[in-house]
Amino acid sequence: MLDVDRVRRVRAEQPELIRDALAERRRRPLLGHDGRLFIVAADHPARGSLGVGRRADAMASRVDLLERLAVALDRPGVDGVLGTPDIIEDLALLGVLEDKVVVGSMNRGGLQGAAFELDDRFTAYDVPSMTRDGIDMAKLLLRIALDDHATAPTLEAAATAVTAASHAQLPIMLEPFMSGWHDGRVRNDLSVGAVVKSVTIASGLGGSSAYTWLKLPVVPQMERIAAATTLPVLLLGGDPVAGADETFTSWQHALALPGVRGLVVGRTLLYPEDDDVAAAVDIAAGLVHASSASARAAF
Repeated sequence: MLDVDRVRRVRAEQPELIRDALAERRRRPLLGHDGRLFIVAADHPARGSLGVGRRADAMASRVDLLERLAVALDRPGVDGVLGTPDIIEDLALLGVLEDKVVVGSMNRGGLQGAAFELDDRFTAYDVPSMTRDGIDMAKLLLRIALDDHATAPTLEAAATAVTAASHAQLPIMLEPFMSGWHDGRVRNDLSVGAVVKSVTIASGLGGSSAYTWLKLPVVPQMERIAAATTLPVLLLGGDPVAGADETFTSWQHALALPGVRGLVVGRTLLYPEDDDVAAAVDIAAGLVHASSASARAAF
């Protein structure tokens, strides 16, 4: 049972302990012995994105989300977590970040459904706060709409963040999409040509790409996507749209491609249809870290 009451007390009465919890956690290398990485993502709520599949408010309960994250982080083969400062600080106070890779989410200002959604301001972590707190990797979302002027300042801010991360020798993961407005909503173009174009644009951002990684969706003809870059790639899980078996099979194929280093998955695993978080996470961990025989057997 997680001691969430203590988290609430610390936040109200001793907030300085949050910095202590982050400073004292045991850190690890970014990549393990097999050179692979499996990260559980939980930065959706800060952008107002609470839905998972048919459940519109699945991520609305912070306690429920923390419990699901604690289950996931306790499973073998889970290397770390991606979140905004509020999530990461909660998890640090709960003591579940030991020997885990912590990825800080940077731009959450493009709120889901907002008229300014594509003006994706950097409203969460920045590079100085991540280096201060011992965050292991940065992440930013980069939606590129050629017919929306808000894309230009977002591109500039992203390039600035990449340059700052490179100076700090902080790995930074870019999640690019070619996007646009359709029927009043922002939609990402997941055609092969569009994904390749997003890769080429994102790869050139900043004063150096030495510390740049890419977080890319799994689409048909992933071989063409992998061939578009020499940067290390992590696969995006996204909101579940297919059945679990079909999703896991597509991940398994994509993980075998050159340059692909692992998975960053959130809602698909934290909120599976049967609510068995441990089982879903174990299957994904087995796909990323092939030495996990029990997870392979589950798949």
